[in-house]
Amino acid sequence: MKSSFWQAGHKPTLFAAFLYFDLSFMVWVILGPLGVHIAKDLGLTAAQKGLMVATPLLSGALLRFVMGIMVDHLKPKLAGAIGQAIVIMTLMAAWWLGVHDFQQVLVLGIFLGVAGASFAVALPLASRWYPPEHQGTALGIAGAGNSGTALSALFAPLLAIRYGWTNVLGITTIPLIMVFFSYLLLAKDSPNCPRAKPMGDYLKVLKDRDAWWFMLFYSVTFGGFVGLAASLTIYFNDQYGLNSVTAGYFTAACVFSGSLFRPVGGMFADRIGGIRSLSIMYVIAGVCLALVSMGLPYAWMALAVFMLAMLALGMGNGAVFQLVPQRFHKEIGVMTGLVGMAGGIGGFYLASSLGYAKQITGHYQNGFLIFVGLMILALLGLLSVKKRWRTTWGAPHLTAAKI
Repeated sequence: MKSSFWQAGHKPTLFAAFLYFDLSFMVWVILGPLGVHIAKDLGLTAAQKGLMVATPLLSGALLRFVMGIMVDHLKPKLAGAIGQAIVIMTLMAAWWLGVHDFQQVLVLGIFLGVAGASFAVALPLASRWYPPEHQGTALGIAGAGNSGTALSALFAPLLAIRYGWTNVLGITTIPLIMVFFSYLLLAKDSPNCPRAKPMGDYLKVLKDRDAWWFMLFYSVTFGGFVGLAASLTIYFNDQYGLNSVTAGYFTAACVFSGSLFRPVGGMFADRIGGIRSLSIMYVIAGVCLALVSMGLPYAWMALAVFMLAMLALGMGNGAVFQLVPQRFHKEIGVMTGLVGMAGGIGGFYLASSLGYAKQITGHYQNGFLIFVGLMILALLGLLSVKKRWRTTWGAPHLTAAKI
């Protein structure tokens, strides 16, 4: 990492964005690590388990667009504070009142989507403090907060065994409240925040075909990452008979490999260009998920392949957000919301399709293979826009960043 990076930007805000993102993601996918216990208590089918872990992903995806608009109108810090308050109150209500059936689980999942929408706040909060040549690194560090999904996988199953899964929802509010007050103290809006646009202007960006390309690319990289993060505890339990705690540890290892390498992906993209970096990651992740679809005979084999896949997807997330601020600097708030929304939709598709594939066919193969097909489609799309991007907005005379 270039030493000049630490001289740029605002470090307390970058740290606050990371913490906010980290704990929000811990909560966003918490139904996955708790899924074995919830399914046992409520008698859920494979399809219901898939829909349970997928619902927060879809809700978070749709709310990211809303949060993106709030970021531009209220500024990132206030938008983030409102989102955190809603999530804390939701978890306290679920703990106090209890969750008694599948429908109530889905309602809880919808509200947990607010935590997933933190993406549309944390990234602009950090991004607006840094120049173009450091966007990949800055957003990689802030985006490494998706490591919070590993915290859920590590601790939620163990706490559920000791205290019951409903009480875990209440326990979770303790670190959330601590981070909330730290955020209020450390985070600061950049003086370069653009003026809010009229509401009608937010949809104008969808007329730009590049916006749709970025949405496709992120629906695969982030969709793959968060869809697997939400599903792997249940997968290892169903496929290999691992207990919830061991399955959670396996999931945490996979998630850590992806989240910790997200900033590496941003730095890698800063060095060799986002397009080249993203292309490599698609190939690696696609090959890994194709291998997993064959039904590897041992859990440790699946663990190794999933870790490599998640590493590639995490680096791919960093690469996408090395490119987005270069192309849509003035619209970074709404674009973060739109691209993040697409990523959440991709995660919803993967998580729910794995559950339905298991129930209909008795195995997960088709769910994985269709997602591999989406990776191939995204790779072909990336190759098709490469020349145009590098000769227009990404041309060397227009930006110091490598495209």
